[in-house]
Amino acid sequence: MKITKAVIAAAGYGTRFLPATKVQPKEMLPLLEKPIIQYLVEELVASEIKEIIIVTRAGQHSLEDHFDSSPALENMLEENGKADYLRIIRQIPRLANFVYLRQTKDYPYGNGTPLLVAAPLLSKDEPFAYLFGDDIVKSKIPATKQLMVVWRKYRPSAILGVQEVPWSEIHSYASIKYKKRAKIPNQAQEILEKLPADRAPSNMAQFGRFILTWRVIEVLKGQKLGKGGELWLADALNNLAKKEVVIAQPIKGKWLTTGDPLSWLKTNIEFALEKKEMKEELLGFLKEKLAAKITNRDKNQRKT
Repeated sequence: MKITKAVIAAAGYGTRFLPATKVQPKEMLPLLEKPIIQYLVEELVASEIKEIIIVTRAGQHSLEDHFDSSPALENMLEENGKADYLRIIRQIPRLANFVYLRQTKDYPYGNGTPLLVAAPLLSKDEPFAYLFGDDIVKSKIPATKQLMVVWRKYRPSAILGVQEVPWSEIHSYASIKYKKRAKIPNQAQEILEKLPADRAPSNMAQFGRFILTWRVIEVLKGQKLGKGGELWLADALNNLAKKEVVIAQPIKGKWLTTGDPLSWLKTNIEFALEKKEMKEELLGFLKEKLAAKITNRDKNQRKT
């Protein structure tokens, strides 16, 4: 069975980035020369998914405009002989077929809600990909495609992407309790939110990559609101895992998050260090700043 559709959740308020996100969605913040959400779209396209549903909220026109054509900009670039930029701009609306849906106040808040918004455009007999708008994965094989391969082999009710994190960091994530002696590899028994290391069942952390079926939407439709009065996807997956197969599949590659300013900055640096034209100058700048910090620290220590 071919997986042809994906849903991207982009309806949050990006409060940790205010005031930068007052009039633009967090997903439009740049990672070097491209907005965050374009990396997700390119991952889906590389996974052979071209039908992309983006769930947004009111006031996110810049996100929709980004994936639309821009005749005035194209004319300016053409008139000024900027062929390379013109080619890049013209390719963006051709990446995929985009549909935008508004998540209104009629829906509860939560990371499961975009699935209810997108449900009318999803088929009951076709699995689909689901991505959170602030997780990036650098990998040779696209993260979504890795999950698709596993889904085709086992046909579970849901697959979620996970990665191993240091035990000292697991308290920041949902950790996975795996079923013992399960016939299917990496079958999840439970997803447990933000437990300290001494209580977490593993250091495998869930992040924003999923292959889901209509069963997940059915569970969400009848699910009570959870922690903080929100509709949590993890609660739905836990309910499914009690009777059906839910796989927590380790992803090969590097998971980078952009959910807060420091993580976003680190991810920008990670991408910049891969650019030949930026690497040496950036490394020199960072070394200079680090040396100055060390010098100032030593001076202050001598004074005290």
